[in-house]
Amino acid sequence: MRMADITNDTETMYELYEAVAGDTWDSIAFEFYTDEMMASRLIQENKELADILIFDGGERLAIPVIDEDEEIPTTAPPWRQ
Repeated sequence: MRMADITNDTETMYELYEAVAGDTWDSIAFEFYTDEMMASRLIQENKELADILIFDGGERLAIPVIDEDEEIPTTAPPWRQ
């Protein structure tokens, strides 16, 4: 469930997202960025939830709003290496 709130932490803009039961880091990254490789960036921004593999639902995540110029990681998340 996407939430309309956008917050600003210094220079980074965030969109808030409330996880749905069954969400994974990969699926959330794909929903927001159409690229599962961005899962590692989501985990970095939400370290307090990093130990979750499959969300129960209701967890709130900060999703960084990235510029088109920002480099997208080319490596797989740690659990896929």
